[in-house]
Amino acid sequence: MRPRRPRFRDEIVTLAHGSGGKATHALVEAVFLEELGDPSGGKLPDAATLAVDAGRLAFTTDGYVVKPLFFPGGDIGELAVNGTVNDLAVSGARPLALSAAFVVEEGFAVADLRRIAASMARAADAAGVTIVAGDTKVVERGKADGLYITTSGVGVVADGVDLDPDRVRAGDRIVLSGPIGDHGMAVMIARGELALEVELESDTASVAEQAAALCALGSDLRWMRDPTRGGLATVLNELAGQSGLAIGLDELAVPVRPAVVATGEILGIDPLYVACEGRLVAVVAPASVDRALEALGADAAVVGEVRNEPEGLVVLRTALGGSRIVDMLVGDPLPRIC
Repeated sequence: MRPRRPRFRDEIVTLAHGSGGKATHALVEAVFLEELGDPSGGKLPDAATLAVDAGRLAFTTDGYVVKPLFFPGGDIGELAVNGTVNDLAVSGARPLALSAAFVVEEGFAVADLRRIAASMARAADAAGVTIVAGDTKVVERGKADGLYITTSGVGVVADGVDLDPDRVRAGDRIVLSGPIGDHGMAVMIARGELALEVELESDTASVAEQAAALCALGSDLRWMRDPTRGGLATVLNELAGQSGLAIGLDELAVPVRPAVVATGEILGIDPLYVACEGRLVAVVAPASVDRALEALGADAAVVGEVRNEPEGLVVLRTALGGSRIVDMLVGDPLPRIC
């Protein structure tokens, strides 16, 4: 039977809510436990104990400082769950459980905090994970830009799953699960700093199901990543550098929505460098490309291949038939997008 919790009457977060005392307990019980659930049954230990299948564990953590907190297609809570779930999934793991830490600014509206917690719960349920532990801190006004969230996650890597840049071979294909750049451009537009009338939503979503389907390819699946900060260009540059091979990209084959292209042209930003939060990129042996595309769905595409030369570089064949090197950027053209 679900324990009865006292009614929470506060409308904004105060420093008292981060003190560890009664106000903290009231906030945790009335907002986070109410929305996220309580797997401990009210015991709230300092660490969650998980029963896991025999095998290898994957563990990851990530902080989220996106601005604004609410954007078309999602919010910081949904993003924090999906981002950590996806980091586990593209590592070849089946995500099991998450923890969440909240740094809340004094004066933050409890209604917004509840909305974000509820969004996290929905995202966790959709991804098949449980949020089993958490922490809340409150800082003075003007010190946290509303809310920061850090999530950590654990998952189990099945026997036979081995994803490593050293397994990539020349001739392997680069497969992308869907259009790039939606998230980063949607967040930029949502900031209201640009007078742009563009209908674009973030792609934030779990890729766990797609990643699991690719893992079923066995040894023909060489490597996976989710192209978040730095976008597709950055993760492929990392792969080229780690593998000592070259990546050949075909500009016409990379799916990009017209709204992303148009916004990128106005801002002077190449969509190849814009973050995605619901996409994955994989390297697959040629014999399994069709199976990979079927597993990823109708939006998936083969966007390039692995080559021997030029070693360590990503080369893009342009729409005009020429070629150019796609280097890794020194800075971040889109800060605070995750």
